[in-house]
Amino acid sequence: MGKQQPSKANKGKIHALTLLDQADKEILQEKSVKTTTLSQFDNLFQESLDKQNFRVGDLVTGKVVSILNDFVVVDINYKSEGIIPIEEFRVVNGQIQLKPQDEINVVIEKVENENGMIVLSKKKADMMRAWTDIARAAEMQEIIEGVVIGKVKGGLSVDIGVTAFLPGSQIDIRPVRNLDSYIGKTFKFKVIKFNKKRGNIVVSRRAILEEEREKIKSQINEAIHEGQIVKGVVKNITDYGAFIDLGGIDGLIHITDLSWGRVKHPSEIIKVGDELELKVLKYDSEKDRISLGLKQMKPDPWDTVQYQYPVGTKLQGKVVGLADYGAFVDLGDGLEGLIHVSEMSWTKRLRHPSQLLKEGDEVAVQVLELDSANRKLSLGMKQLQPNPWIELKESYPPGTIIEGEVKSVTDFGVFIEVENGID
Repeated sequence: MGKQQPSKANKGKIHALTLLDQADKEILQEKSVKTTTLSQFDNLFQESLDKQNFRVGDLVTGKVVSILNDFVVVDINYKSEGIIPIEEFRVVNGQIQLKPQDEINVVIEKVENENGMIVLSKKKADMMRAWTDIARAAEMQEIIEGVVIGKVKGGLSVDIGVTAFLPGSQIDIRPVRNLDSYIGKTFKFKVIKFNKKRGNIVVSRRAILEEEREKIKSQINEAIHEGQIVKGVVKNITDYGAFIDLGGIDGLIHITDLSWGRVKHPSEIIKVGDELELKVLKYDSEKDRISLGLKQMKPDPWDTVQYQYPVGTKLQGKVVGLADYGAFVDLGDGLEGLIHVSEMSWTKRLRHPSQLLKEGDEVAVQVLELDSANRKLSLGMKQLQPNPWIELKESYPPGTIIEGEVKSVTDFGVFIEVENGID
């Protein structure tokens, strides 16, 4: 029989003992260590082998050696280095967030591939850690952070260590139209559904926003009251008014409370982003409705109109509206008066004010009647012109012989034009 060859383990022991004799002899002598028994060294060597007895599924820590085009090479202190596919690493703006000498956690997927290297997975290591964190967050209702990484059917995909689903209804308190604006941003979330076996995680940002809003509402409930002056920012404008952000809760200014004068659309007075001081007109805490007023920040002009514009006052105004019965004139400071169609001309029989005026015209008027209690101001245009009928009486006393053009013939008589516009 041939000579029996030593086993691989024994070869390792012999080699280790040889190295010990050669390299450490002087050190052991200096420390007064006289002998090291074979059994003691045998135990130490077995512990070293056990530490390197890696198995598929083990979670270990490694150090990045190099970053290649397709793989990242990692040293896990084993007989060979491990490789991880490059796509398992997060890419931000085209750059991999990794550099040599970084320590990372990895999972062993294959102890040795055809090239003699260990196949590792960072993604699975991240998932193992993330699942633990997520399970705790779901159970304890803790808040976690994540990055929105893309759009998916029905919502957004979020990286919270593993990929989670953010439904469209859970993105914000109000419906969201532009999902792209969220991609790449970091937000706080709550885990509302968790199934490790199926790999399903559903998160909600809305749940956090609602909690924050409830805290703010609670503070506002204690502080806000009707008649209070508050500050806010115009958040949105509609045909009927504007929504104001009061710092976490919204209030509404109705179009009728924007100005004491006529307003066709809120955009005539305010724009999105404007900072305003407003008065709280009404607060319904049960329905979360706050009615605000902008015009109430100024004195009501109708309270002093009888002193400012007594009957007979002559002034200028701007036509802001036409109706069958007359024209509305803006006098400034939120005051508006009406010129009845019968008060526009001494001589013309107008069927509609548009025969004489149009919106935007500047007109001279006179105050004819004032009713501040009912907020009515009657104006006249013809009163600023001489009354031709009075002059006619002086120019054509009874018995005067005149000539004129026949304007119309009726069953009861004939209309003759005496002067321009007077029959």
